[in-house]
Amino acid sequence: MKAKFLISSLLLGTVILALAKEDPVLMTINGKDVRLSEFEYLYNKNNQQQVEKETLEQYLDRFVLYKQKVADAEAAGLDTTRAFKTEFAGYQKDLAAPYMVKDSTYEYEMLNEAYDRFKTEVEIDHMMLPIGKNAEETAANVVRMDSLRKCIIAGGNWEELADQYSSDPSVKRNHGHYGFVSAATFPYEFENEVYNTAVGEVSAPFQTQFGVHMIRVNSTRDRNDMHAKHIIKVFPKNATPEQKAQCKHQIDSIYDLLLAGASFEELAKNESQDASAKRGGDLGWFGPERMIPAFVEVLRTLRDGETSKPFETEFGYHIAKLIEHGVPSMQEVRPVLEKAINRDIRATLIHERRLNDLKAKFNYRFNPDVEALLTSSLASAGGYDSTFVGKVIKDAAMPLFYYGDNESVPLSQLASFLNVKSLIPDAAAAKDYIMSKVNPLVEKTLVDYNEHELLKNNPEYRNLLNEYRDGMLLFEISNDRVWKAANRDTAGLNRYYAEHRANYTWDEPRFKGIILSATSDSVMQLVKADITKYGRDTLPDMLHMKYGNDIRMERLVVKKGENALADYLVFGVADKPVQQNTKFTEYTEYMILEGGIINQPEEMADVRGAVTSDYQDELERLWKEELARKYPAKVNKKVLKKLK
Repeated sequence: MKAKFLISSLLLGTVILALAKEDPVLMTINGKDVRLSEFEYLYNKNNQQQVEKETLEQYLDRFVLYKQKVADAEAAGLDTTRAFKTEFAGYQKDLAAPYMVKDSTYEYEMLNEAYDRFKTEVEIDHMMLPIGKNAEETAANVVRMDSLRKCIIAGGNWEELADQYSSDPSVKRNHGHYGFVSAATFPYEFENEVYNTAVGEVSAPFQTQFGVHMIRVNSTRDRNDMHAKHIIKVFPKNATPEQKAQCKHQIDSIYDLLLAGASFEELAKNESQDASAKRGGDLGWFGPERMIPAFVEVLRTLRDGETSKPFETEFGYHIAKLIEHGVPSMQEVRPVLEKAINRDIRATLIHERRLNDLKAKFNYRFNPDVEALLTSSLASAGGYDSTFVGKVIKDAAMPLFYYGDNESVPLSQLASFLNVKSLIPDAAAAKDYIMSKVNPLVEKTLVDYNEHELLKNNPEYRNLLNEYRDGMLLFEISNDRVWKAANRDTAGLNRYYAEHRANYTWDEPRFKGIILSATSDSVMQLVKADITKYGRDTLPDMLHMKYGNDIRMERLVVKKGENALADYLVFGVADKPVQQNTKFTEYTEYMILEGGIINQPEEMADVRGAVTSDYQDELERLWKEELARKYPAKVNKKVLKKLK
C-alpha cells in the first residue's frame, strides 16, 4: 500500500506522540513510550475476559514482558518484512471498516427491498429483442418493442408475437410465458419492472445488459418454500428388484429406530447417502420447483415438524422431515440477497453513495481548471496516447482536487491510473476516459485520509489497531524464539533430555514399534514372504513402494487404550478392528513389523512431546532474563496511580 496516509508503525508512534498532553507516558521500553491509554485499554479488556481478575500490579508485570517481546521483534526487523506489512495492511482495513464513512442505511434499504420482494412470487410473460451493435440499433429495437407492446394492448396474441419476434432462447419451449419468478434471480433493472408493474399491465420497453425487454404481469402469490431434512438409501438407476428390496429393508430399519426415539439428525449423519448427511440431512430452504415432484408431494402432506414414512423416488428410498414451510426469515435468506445485490447495479449505487458521503465529509472540490487544460491539450495533441500522458499529466503540478482544510492532490498522481498503451484519437472521448479515472483516485485518497483522521482522533480504534500490530509481532517473535526453536533444535532437545532424564518415566509400559496393516490375508502373506528379503533399515520403504495403498504402516509409542491396533495385537484387550484409510480402502489384517513392549523411555523421541514442552518453558525462561537485560522498563509510578 503506497497511499499518502498509510497507517504504519511509524505513523502510530507519531500520532500517539502528538497526544502527549492528553495521554501521559506510563513507561518507556527500548526508547519507545507507552501511553497510559494503551495500558488502560488492554488492562480493562484483559479483566473482562478473565474469570479471576488480576490486580494492577499483577497485570503490569505481564504487560511489561509483552512490550519487551514486541521490542525484541522490532529490533529483529519483523515489522519491516513484506509479509508483515501486507498482513497488517489487511487487518488495518478490516478494523477501520466499522468506523469508516458508510451509508449502512442505504444498504439496509436495498436489503429490505429485496427481502420484501422475495416474499412474493410474480407470474410474468416476457419478450426480448437483442442489444444492437451500436446505440442507433439499440434505440431502433426499443421502438420496435414499443410497437409490439401496442399490439399486445390492442389485443394481439402474446404467444404468436413472442414466437415470431422474441430473441429469448427460452421462447422455443415457453412461448414467452416465464411462469412465476422471484427476487434475487434477475438483474435489478429487470426485477424492478417485475415488481413495479401492476397485475394485468404490460411494462414499457426497458433495457438490461442482455437485451431490450418487455414483460406482462399476470398474477402474484405468496412465496411458499420448504425447509426439510431427509435420509436416503440410494439404489442404482437401473436397479434390480433385489437391489431395491435391500434399500427398502435398510430404510425400514432406520424408520423403526426413529419410531423408537432415535435422533433423526444422528441417523442421517451415519446412514444417509448424499451430501446432506454431514448436515444431519438438512436440505435447507428450497422452492418446490427445485425438488423432484415425488419428493415435494410427500412434503405437502406433512405438518411442520412431522416425519414421513419411508417412500420411493427415482433416486432411492427416503424418510423426510418437514421442519417448516412458508418464507425463510431475513437472517436465513440474507446471504442469497446480499449476493444478488453485490453482483448487479445495486453494488455500484451503494459504492457511489459511499464515495459521495466521503466527498461531503472531507469537503472535496474538483479543480475546474483541469478540464480546461485537458480540453486544450488533447486538441493540440490530436488525442490520447502515451506521449500525451508523459508530456501533459505525468509531471503536472496543477491541483486535480482539494479536500480537508488545506490538502490537494496534483494532476500528476492521475498518471498511475491511466493506461498508457491506449490510443484514443477523438479528443472528447479521450477527455471522458481521463475523467473516468478521477473518482478512483479520489476514493483512494479520501479512504486513506479517513483512516489517518480516524487514527488521530479515535482512541478506541488506535488502541485496537496497535493491539493487532503488537499481537502479530508477539506471535512471530515467540514462534521464532520459543515454539519453532524448540521443535527444530533436535540437538538442544536431546541435550535437555539427557540433563533431565530422570523426569521422564512411565507408570505403564508402552508398545514401541511399527504395525503393518493389509487389505487382505493374501496381501499379508506376500508381505511376510518379502520381509526376509530386505534389511531392516530399508524394509518399510521397500514395502511401501511395492504394495502402495494395499498396506499401511504406523510407527507408534503407545500405552494400553491409546491405539486400537496396539490394543488388539499387543495388549490383547480389544476386538479385531477394521481400519479405513480412504473411502474405498479397508484394512483387515495386521502384524507387528518391528518392536515390542518397553517399560521406560529408551530415547528422547519416545517422550518428544513432553520434552519439547519442557524445553519450550526453558527457552521462555532464558528469553525473559535476556529481555530484562536488553530492554529494562522505566515505569512512571505517578502516572500508574491515576488508574488506582
